[in-house]
Amino acid sequence: MNKLLITGGAGFIGSHVVRLFVTKYPHLKVYNLDALTYAGNLENLLDIENQPNYQFLHGDITDEGFLMQVFQEHAFDGVIHLAAESHVDRSISNPGAFVKTNVNGTVNLLNAAMSIWKDDFAGKRFYHVSTDEVYGSLGETGFFTETTAYDPQSPYSASKAASDHFVRAYANTYGFPAVITNCSNNYGPHQFPEKLLPLCIHNIKNNKPLPIYGKGENIRDWLFVEDHARAIDVVFHQGQLTATYNIGGVNEWKNIDIVRLLCDIMDRKLGNVQGTSQELITFVKDRAGHDMRYAIDASKIKNELGWEPSLQFEEGLEKTVDWYLENTDWLQNVTSGAYQAYYQKHYHA
Repeated sequence: MNKLLITGGAGFIGSHVVRLFVTKYPHLKVYNLDALTYAGNLENLLDIENQPNYQFLHGDITDEGFLMQVFQEHAFDGVIHLAAESHVDRSISNPGAFVKTNVNGTVNLLNAAMSIWKDDFAGKRFYHVSTDEVYGSLGETGFFTETTAYDPQSPYSASKAASDHFVRAYANTYGFPAVITNCSNNYGPHQFPEKLLPLCIHNIKNNKPLPIYGKGENIRDWLFVEDHARAIDVVFHQGQLTATYNIGGVNEWKNIDIVRLLCDIMDRKLGNVQGTSQELITFVKDRAGHDMRYAIDASKIKNELGWEPSLQFEEGLEKTVDWYLENTDWLQNVTSGAYQAYYQKHYHA
């Protein structure tokens, strides 16, 4: 394989995947295709943007004509598809945008790959990155496995479930060389601060309320983003075609407990009196259709491919807090919207 396309590579997870592949595989030409919407930030990749095996492509996966053109021009051997609308709250407000990007955009990518690979799939691979949210909500016990029936509960998870089904349909119908992973909640550096942890870090620094849905009893499995990138690398190179792999942190936390732990870490690092930040916790009306619990059984990827998380959550959270406290300019640029100037200067976005 000589040419790899990574979609959504300027986003949170995508930028970590791009960095890993560019630095680990210097023989591989890595193309980063991103529409540079609100959560796409090329400042995430400043450290590798001048590498000879890296190229940025500004474009939108919902533009079918553009995708056909760029696939014909560059003849990619592989695709890692991360580009997606991913925030549940936004999907409740505007479900159509999630259908357009997550469903139509994925089908456009599948068709563009089909157009150049045709019936010769040797050495080709289409890797679709999905979420555990497609499985719905768990009770107090049990875990999502790769054979758990889909039961999406939000417009976001419904759109991702639909995209998963299309990828599998192309694999089953055309023999298309696809693989899918479903991951749990990611956390770590470069995450857009609409998500829980960077939002709370930013608000604690600025003495603002920490909004927690309901009573904070919802449970999530947390996965450090660099561990996720490692898993993507392993599955891309070693995963069985047409297979699905669940990627989890083996790390369940109630939202309220994770925020309290974060408050304690922030108080210690900011020199606050212990308990100061917890006073900012504010319970708000629960989100519509809020799933109660997600938990992943990641034994398949461990047993077949040898991957498992490298960090305990407390260690990963410390590293995450340190990064945000050491990169205040990045956080300030993102929250102010100033990072858009970087696009205009370098890419006329």
